[in-house]
Amino acid sequence: MTLPFDVAPFYSTDPKEMRRLIRENEWTYPTSGLCHCHVQANMIVLPKEWAYDFLVFAQRNPKPCPILDITEPGQWEAKLIAPGSDVRTDIPKYRVWKNGELVDEPSDVVKYWKDDLVAFLLGCSFSFEGALLEANIPIRHIDMNCNVPMYVTNIQNQPAGRLSGPMVVSMRPVKYAQVPKAVLSTGRFPAVHGAPVHIGDPAAIGIKDVNKPDFGDAVEIRDGETPVFWACGVTPQAVLMKSKPPFAITHAPGYMFIGDPKDVDYAVF
Repeated sequence: MTLPFDVAPFYSTDPKEMRRLIRENEWTYPTSGLCHCHVQANMIVLPKEWAYDFLVFAQRNPKPCPILDITEPGQWEAKLIAPGSDVRTDIPKYRVWKNGELVDEPSDVVKYWKDDLVAFLLGCSFSFEGALLEANIPIRHIDMNCNVPMYVTNIQNQPAGRLSGPMVVSMRPVKYAQVPKAVLSTGRFPAVHGAPVHIGDPAAIGIKDVNKPDFGDAVEIRDGETPVFWACGVTPQAVLMKSKPPFAITHAPGYMFIGDPKDVDYAVF
């Protein structure tokens, strides 16, 4: 599936300008490939009463849920990674959840915002895609102008309080000979999921059909390539469906919050 958008004109756009375009609904598509070398983030927003449970959940599961920023209750500015931002408007598409059920996918969540909400911004694998490209490893979903494929796995996260559920992974096809380079390139970025959690046979982690992702779009896996799977920040959405908190807001899979820091700021050398 090829979507009707082209990230190339926005490859070097400043994050503040990109957030403005998103806020004004001038960019309503997935964000992979935008603002090259700047960090992107997943988001989950929960009532304050549930925020501690998620904080502990993220601490116990840093691979899928590496925290980059947390807002104060009721506040909407991501002060650490995007001063002046508004997490209610600066993501192209949101998801609103009630009791674990998806009830809306709006372009902003201003009308849903409450004084007790806490937003968690989590590292995203889109952030290390620049390192893959610099290592001459093509990224199929960027080449196809579509969303990255994501899958719910049989890998169970460590529970915390009222929260539990499976890990979600994203997949990128990689040539066999380039797999070691892909592991090393992404392993330098533990704050944005780091090295892969699985390489090869999708069935080994509970994926029945790699051509039918649970989120995002299917991409071609060519001869001489193997699927490589990274922990994904959509994991909290699988946790929401299982744990059923009364209310939550997330990003839509593939539609991320773009921050000001550069990917290299999170690199471990």
